[in-house]
Amino acid sequence: MKIRVAGSSDARRIAEIYAPYVDETAISFEYTAPGAEEMERRIKATLEKYPYLVAEDDDGIVRGYTYAGRFRVREAYDHCVEMSLYVDKDYRKSGIGRALYAEIEKLLLKQNIYVVYANVTFTDNKEDTHVTDDSIKFHRKLGYELIGKHAKCGYKFGNWYGVCWLEKNLSERPEVVKPFIPFSEIIKEM
Repeated sequence: MKIRVAGSSDARRIAEIYAPYVDETAISFEYTAPGAEEMERRIKATLEKYPYLVAEDDDGIVRGYTYAGRFRVREAYDHCVEMSLYVDKDYRKSGIGRALYAEIEKLLLKQNIYVVYANVTFTDNKEDTHVTDDSIKFHRKLGYELIGKHAKCGYKFGNWYGVCWLEKNLSERPEVVKPFIPFSEIIKEM
């Protein structure tokens, strides 16, 4: 498996991976899966400030992706990000997600980002087929701690879903904080 920075040429494959999460699950709160053109726009916009990575198998086929995004708009939040991760449904529980997160965390530290958040869908209905607690379990295994919940805040497939916030500290917070470095500057050194 090779992990690298995503590019425009990955947009079609990323859209293919993401579509089942939109169409078949409540993991994403989008109702309509974006196409390749929209994914290309999202990749480019993300890479201006944050990492966007893909994992390729030995045949060069993208099997998963992760990216970071702005947590909140005020400058005081510049040292925090919200994470997103999607793995091809046939490659879940293969180690791809863990490898992608490990790589992106290294890059985020170079940007002077010290804490990451994951916003994960949940339901109290154990018979619901649109979401499981697998993502929560995955994040907990990687050192994320549950810090809060919003109950029944998203409506999809005729059901109400909640989201929980999980947090992971990438390092101790320094007493003197270095400025946030946009990923577009980090990538020049890679």
